[in-house]
Amino acid sequence: MTAPAGTDRAAAEGFAGLGPAAVRWLVLVLVAAVLAGVVPLALLQAVPDDLRSGAWRLTLAVMVWAGLRLAHRIAVGRPALFDFVFWLFAYIFMGLAPTAQMRADQPSTTTPGLDPVDDARIAAVVLVGLACYEIGRAVARHGSSWGAALRGRADGAAAGGNAADVGAAPGGRDADRPVLDVVPRRAVVLTVVGVLAAAYFVTRVGFSTLFMSRYTAYDIRSERMPDVAVRSIVSAAGSYPLLVAAGVYLRIWATRALGARSTRYAPLLALAVVVLLTVVNPISAARYDFGTVVFALAVMAGAAATVARGRVLMAAVVVGLLFVFPVADAFRSDAVNTSRNGFFGEYLANPDYDAFWQIGNALLYADSGLAQPLRQATGVLLFWVPRPLWPDKPIDTGVLLAQYRGYSFENLSAPLWAELLVNGGVVALIVGFVLLGALLGRLDDRVSAALLGGGQLWAVVGGVFPIYMMILLRGSLLQATGTFVVAVACVLYVRARAAPRAAASA
Repeated sequence: MTAPAGTDRAAAEGFAGLGPAAVRWLVLVLVAAVLAGVVPLALLQAVPDDLRSGAWRLTLAVMVWAGLRLAHRIAVGRPALFDFVFWLFAYIFMGLAPTAQMRADQPSTTTPGLDPVDDARIAAVVLVGLACYEIGRAVARHGSSWGAALRGRADGAAAGGNAADVGAAPGGRDADRPVLDVVPRRAVVLTVVGVLAAAYFVTRVGFSTLFMSRYTAYDIRSERMPDVAVRSIVSAAGSYPLLVAAGVYLRIWATRALGARSTRYAPLLALAVVVLLTVVNPISAARYDFGTVVFALAVMAGAAATVARGRVLMAAVVVGLLFVFPVADAFRSDAVNTSRNGFFGEYLANPDYDAFWQIGNALLYADSGLAQPLRQATGVLLFWVPRPLWPDKPIDTGVLLAQYRGYSFENLSAPLWAELLVNGGVVALIVGFVLLGALLGRLDDRVSAALLGGGQLWAVVGGVFPIYMMILLRGSLLQATGTFVVAVACVLYVRARAAPRAAASA
């Protein structure tokens, strides 16, 4: 039997005799001091200004802004994980990395030739996107408040008319048990599908490639499955059905939704996790993919089930991306390298942090008049159409910008700012980020309620999609959409549509 969420949170917030409000303020001050104070000041001290441009002051402001947002999110502890990941991306990829690169005059080596005069313009575009996201988030917050007030009035009227039925739950002794909003037997089907798809993927690319360096594995997979969209779908089919199925099993176990039978799916959980971590392992898989799996499994197992746990989880993710993520790149090439060029030296000239400069290339592309409104977006929406049937199908936006600029290396990122710019200029960017803020705000309401209240379906959503959003924000969208759609389809498949308890009986 699960404890009431309020009791669980109150018990979790006690710390050294301090009340919940005092704990929140203490965490806020400490985390804000580090992320928005110590780290930015240390960066200024460690990376001398090479006088490339003064735009680093704007990206430093982004870093401070995002640091304060992260501090607030960690202090509150409520697992609004979509918002948390958004600001974490902004802190590192739009704040820390470009600030260090501009001060040292060492932009990403894969995006050469950008005029320093344009640095301030790029930073201004980043700031516009963040401001529009805040507006959208505020709209979602007020909309949720109004909706809750209206629902409260309606519930009160219903209670007055039929008070005897309020709070009634079917099932007698099962009344305290969380109602299943997933269908366990469908998770079993996903497990079978995932294992078969993983086996097919391995036969296509070779089992040995699973334990080769990322560069070597990528080259072999690209040769044997040249269509990017098809390769991403096949790869996703061998991992995300297993991840979603594992999430269902974990949530049934964590919420005890089936009572004494809640551990009956333990063997299938073990199978799903073993196959999943074999296919998506830290050697051949991209760090983002492996990190998504680990984060999702932790969240779905209950790592954010209380305010205290949520704080620990979010703090651990921040530390992981700042300190562990760079070291996790050891298996990129055949020569294993675990060394790091100092904390801030890691970001200098590093191709992994080309996102800011790709926004600059997107601005130049839009200025050139070559951009066709919504053309790239059409390619994303119709990603499933094979290229032989659509020879003129849009390519990845990252590759498009690389070809436009004449770069020899084309496997570049295309952050959401760049995607929106090439699809409709600044207007598309403003509208897009407002909508993103509103959408993520609504999603966070559902996810945090499920994680703190013992839900299953939305807790699986909160495990899988917030951290995957890091990949979507970095882009390119065309490359990431196939995996995203497979994951969404898996979640929709296990959803209980009506009479949850009856539909979910195993």
